[in-house]
Amino acid sequence: MTNTTPAAWQHLNDTLDKKRLHAKSMGGAEKLNKRAAQGKLNAREWIDVLCDEASFQELGSLVSSLSYHGEKTSPADALVGGTASINQQMVVICCEDFTVQGGSIGHGTNAKRVRLATLALEQNLPFIMLLDGAGARMSNALTRHPYGPNDLQIISQLIGKVPTISCIIGSSAGHGAVGAALMDLVIMLEGASLFAAGPPLVQAAMGEVISKEDLGGSHIHSKHSGTASLVVNSPSAASNAISNYLSLLDKPKQAATTAADQQALYQIIPADLMQPYDVKQLIDVLVDKNTTNHSNFLELHGNYAKAMVTGLARINGQTVAIIANQPSHLAGSIDKDAANKAQQFIQTLDPFKLPFLFLADTPGVMSGSHAEKQGTLKAAASLYAAQQSMQSPKIHITLRKAFGFASCIMAMNPFDHQVATFALPGVSLGGIPVSGGAKAAKLSVDDTKLIEEAQSSGAWAAADALAYDEVIK
Repeated sequence: MTNTTPAAWQHLNDTLDKKRLHAKSMGGAEKLNKRAAQGKLNAREWIDVLCDEASFQELGSLVSSLSYHGEKTSPADALVGGTASINQQMVVICCEDFTVQGGSIGHGTNAKRVRLATLALEQNLPFIMLLDGAGARMSNALTRHPYGPNDLQIISQLIGKVPTISCIIGSSAGHGAVGAALMDLVIMLEGASLFAAGPPLVQAAMGEVISKEDLGGSHIHSKHSGTASLVVNSPSAASNAISNYLSLLDKPKQAATTAADQQALYQIIPADLMQPYDVKQLIDVLVDKNTTNHSNFLELHGNYAKAMVTGLARINGQTVAIIANQPSHLAGSIDKDAANKAQQFIQTLDPFKLPFLFLADTPGVMSGSHAEKQGTLKAAASLYAAQQSMQSPKIHITLRKAFGFASCIMAMNPFDHQVATFALPGVSLGGIPVSGGAKAAKLSVDDTKLIEEAQSSGAWAAADALAYDEVIK
């Protein structure tokens, strides 16, 4: 086909093509080849893996493409971003480009981050950030720039309005790391690291010599700090996690593939209150199965505060947020970390008005000198306040036991905005377990026996007083 574009326009179009090509060159062939040799995807490859084919529409590709005083231009200013679709759901997505100035945040980069976050806010779109950068660029101090907002301000405004996801794909420090911590869902790639300041700055400021992994590796943030919601071992696993999370929050109505197996529940839950079991096995029975007949339960913060289990799943096609005591860890007692974990889960997902399912099997709030020094009671009270002020529908099931304040924390009150409050027939209830409480209260043998009988008939007495809407089997 003959090109009939006027020469002046053709020159402009050719210039645009060259600038776009420069943006897509990222850090150049040498750095890109080095990254590939390390088995790492570059920023644009990450976006291709996560998004539907050919759906990515880049925005801000020409930022930092002009040199005003002879300074070196910065392809896309170390941030590739725009709109795309994931499983046909529109999102705003951006990825730090480590091959360009270490993925650092310059003035142009900040403007892009603000623009993209604002777009997500104004258009009500999920916001996804892939992080692999050094934080604020040192050279920022050498150039004059307008004092304006930063992306952290906008990300904070996104909380509770749209899903926000950060995925740490390399090392993220400083400003970028703070942005990650603000997100609803924080995914870390194995081998990635996240910290306020990296090892060189830590050594200079604190005199501490430490590796990236020991300072802020995925094992630190998944097991100890609780910052990481999930740890994945590959880009495809990250893609699956993001896709699953977005689809659950999108709340499509889907038919359940299998019904819960009632007999399987009895095999999982021991009648003996002192015998531990894994509540995640119970959850797997309750929730819908996927096409390969596996549970669709997406557990969040699974390696942190194991006495409490939190996650998302579908039951009869309806997306449900699940909070469950874990009897296989600390007997299901609510310690400080468990309380903080559940509180964060509620505060993150309550704005999306998903039904919450509380599965209670707990001897109470953790006691003892260590618990008191940690501030366990304050954390438990804060969790109760978060649970009590929820706007989402609440469903409660007492599985075996729920003692003291812990029963309130786990939403065992039918007059507190619950849609339904249920119990299994063998539940045991009371202010404190009789095994320790009777001795502490110096009760007689006869009184102890009477309280044991009252606690063991918890379901019947509570149902008689309408503490439960119904006893179920």
